[in-house]
Amino acid sequence: MKLGIVGLPNVGKSTLFNALTKAGAPSENYPFCTIDPNIGTVQVPDDRLPVLQKIYNAKKIVPAFIDFVDIAGLVRGASKGEGLGNKFLSHIREVDAILHIVRCFENQDIIHVDGSIDPKRDIETINTELVLADLETVQKRLEKTERETKASSDKKIKQMLDFLNGLLNHLSDGNPARTYFKDEEGSADLKELFLLTAKPVIYVANISEDEISKNHSNNKYINEINEIAQKEGSEVIIVSADVEQQIAELPDNEKGEFLDALGLNESGLLRLIKASYKLLGLISFLTAGEPEVRAWTIKKGTKAPQAAGKIHSDIERGFIKAEVISYDELLKYGSITAAKEAGKVRMEGKEYIMHENDIVLFKFNV
Repeated sequence: MKLGIVGLPNVGKSTLFNALTKAGAPSENYPFCTIDPNIGTVQVPDDRLPVLQKIYNAKKIVPAFIDFVDIAGLVRGASKGEGLGNKFLSHIREVDAILHIVRCFENQDIIHVDGSIDPKRDIETINTELVLADLETVQKRLEKTERETKASSDKKIKQMLDFLNGLLNHLSDGNPARTYFKDEEGSADLKELFLLTAKPVIYVANISEDEISKNHSNNKYINEINEIAQKEGSEVIIVSADVEQQIAELPDNEKGEFLDALGLNESGLLRLIKASYKLLGLISFLTAGEPEVRAWTIKKGTKAPQAAGKIHSDIERGFIKAEVISYDELLKYGSITAAKEAGKVRMEGKEYIMHENDIVLFKFNV
């Protein structure tokens, strides 16, 4: 999974990226500090893995990973190449989802590219540039499809033409492509276009450290973001990039105490990862044994052979069956031997749909 961190210059993108990845990306106080995208690989926190390591006496733990991409700040006119527009747009095309960082704090020492704090305006600036870029993409595809309809009577081409005309009108009204899902076939057509605004979005409201422990229901900035997100079916996560950076610099045994002092149940990183998994429809299944315990990320609804293919294509090709037990059942019985004796280990076939918390041993023959 690759998540792109985007936003206007100086909204806290690189500060948050540094906190998430400890990669030390530059975050100076001037526009375009980030030019080429910084990429940081982050372990997905998973409390199940250390527990399984003890049960299986495993030599190592291998968690799932997420790539965070810190993309250059975008400005008005990016769709026409202003600022670092062309680079910015090409980097967005390569990510699975967008974390759109929106500044929600006042600070006279940190320059805002438009001179004032206005989340609604900032979101509209970026969304407008992405929509304009998508309009150009759809217009080109529409012209090509119109030529194809003149040379062919294929109904599918006519359906695509109708789809593109509707999408063009939708985008022309300033709406993102992700709100144009009319049916499953339309969703497939949309994916083929690789549109920027078709990518799922989490809006990240970056607040000051002073605001992190307060009730945000009356925060006008956050309320503005919530209103936009609700219309799109997107999610809003509230973080303080500065606080996240402080958490990242602490020893692991001090992080919980620091979070408690701020009145937080979990870090912004963990909330972002959970929201990202939910947004992209992902789950993690587990494999366990003496060599290692490991988490594997798959799409919800994945069947057992395709999940096996995440480990190795030969396992998918030669799939026979899957030996499955839920994590909770294993904890209840304390060992895989005791769970088998109690009849809690199941044998599943090719049509089995994987679930979160499944611990699996795949049987195969190549």
